[in-house]
Amino acid sequence: MFDWATQPFYTLIVTFLFAPYFVNGFMDDPAYGQTLWAYATGAAQLVAAALAPVLGAIADAGLPRKPWIAGFSVLLVVGLSGLWFAAPGDLSAVPLVLLCFGIATIGAELATVFNNAMMPDLVPDKRLGMLSSVGWATGYVGGLVSLALVAGLIVTDPNTGKTLFGLEPIFALDAAAHEGDRLVGPFSAAWYLIFALPLFLFTPDRRGGAPGPGVVREGLRQLRDSVRNLMRNHRNVALFLLARMLYADGLGAIFAFGAIYAASIFGWGTAELGLFGIVLTVTATIGACVGALLDDRTGSKRVIVFTLVLFIVGSIGVLSVDPDEVLFFVPVTPKANGSGLFASAGERAYLAFAVLIGLASGPVQASSRALLARLCPPDKTTEFFGFFAFSGKITAFAAPLAIGAATALTGSQRLGISASIVFLIGGLLLLFWVRAPRGS
Repeated sequence: MFDWATQPFYTLIVTFLFAPYFVNGFMDDPAYGQTLWAYATGAAQLVAAALAPVLGAIADAGLPRKPWIAGFSVLLVVGLSGLWFAAPGDLSAVPLVLLCFGIATIGAELATVFNNAMMPDLVPDKRLGMLSSVGWATGYVGGLVSLALVAGLIVTDPNTGKTLFGLEPIFALDAAAHEGDRLVGPFSAAWYLIFALPLFLFTPDRRGGAPGPGVVREGLRQLRDSVRNLMRNHRNVALFLLARMLYADGLGAIFAFGAIYAASIFGWGTAELGLFGIVLTVTATIGACVGALLDDRTGSKRVIVFTLVLFIVGSIGVLSVDPDEVLFFVPVTPKANGSGLFASAGERAYLAFAVLIGLASGPVQASSRALLARLCPPDKTTEFFGFFAFSGKITAFAAPLAIGAATALTGSQRLGISASIVFLIGGLLLLFWVRAPRGS
C-alpha cells in the first residue's frame, strides 16, 4: 500500500497534471517555466541522492525503518499541500511553489528508500520479484484511480467547465484560477495520509531504539567502509548501480517531459492529458503484472533487458512524432482546430508509442528493485538501497540539464528530449556485464 499511497505524487504532480500546468498555465513563459521545473527537479533529486546512502547506513546499524518513513512522510505531505499556492499569473509565488515541490520530492524519494529496504525481511528470496512487481502494479493502480478521480470529477477544462467525463465538478472550483489543477497537490497529500496507514499499522518492522550518537557513528563508519570497498568487494553490485544510474535517468527524463512535449506539440489540455495518463497508467499496470510473473521464473536481469529495449523503441517512436509527421519523415495531416480527442494521425501514433513505454516502465523499475535485493548482502539492505536511490538520482539532474542544453542549441523540443535516449542505451549496454545470481 505504500506504492499505492505515493504514486499520485508521480502520476498527478510529476508527470501528467501539475507539471504541464506549471509550465503552460502557471508560468507566462513556457520555456522559462520548463527550465525552472527542470532545475528544481534536479536540485531536489541531488539532495535526496546525497542523503540516501548516509541515512541507509545509519538505519542498517540496527534501527527500525518505519520511524524514518514517518519523518520523510511529513516532508512529502507539507510539500504537496504547498502546491495550492501556484495561482496563475502570481509569479511572486514561484519560489514557494518550487520549494514545496522540492521538499515533496525529497520526502517521497527518501521514504521510498526505507520502504524498499523492508522487503527482504517480509518474504523469502524467491518471492522478492513477485513482491516488488505486485507492489509496483498496486502503485500504478493507485495512480490510475487517483488520476481518474481528479481528471474525471475535479479538474475542469477552462473552455467548457466540464471534467474529463463531461460532468460538473464535485467541488465548486474556479476554472479560470485553475483551482482544480492546484488542488492536485493537497489531494495527493490527503491520499498519502490515508493509504500509508496500513504500512505503519500492520507491516512488521525490526526492533530498535532511538538513534544515539554511537549508532550514528557506527552507521557512518559502515558507509565509509562500504564506499571504500564497493568496487573491491561488491563490483557486481557497483556495476549494476552504475547501469541503473544511467537508464533510470533516461526513464525519468522521458516521463518528466513526455506529457509536457505532447501538450506543446498538440496543444493538449486537461482532458487529453488526463486520458493520456489513464491509458499510460493502465498499460504500466499490465506491464508490471506480467513482469511479476516473469521475474521469478526467468530472472530479474532478463526482464530488465527485454523491457528496457522495449522502452527505448517506444521513446524513439514518441520523439519521431510532431504535428505534421511521424517516424521523422512520414507526413500526416495536422490536428484540426476543434477536432475530438486524439483525432489526428500524429496523436494516435504518439499514443501508440507511449503504450510501449507504459508496458515497459513497470517491469524495468520493479525488476531493478528485485535484482538489487538479490544481489546485496542481507546485512546491508537499507544501505545498498540507499545506494540504489543514490544511483537513480545522483545524476538525475544530468538528463534535464542535457535536455535543456540541447533544446537551447537546436531550438527543437524533440531534439532536446532525445538526449535522454543516450542515457537509456548506455545503461542497457552496461547491464549486459552484470552477473545475475544463479537461480534468479
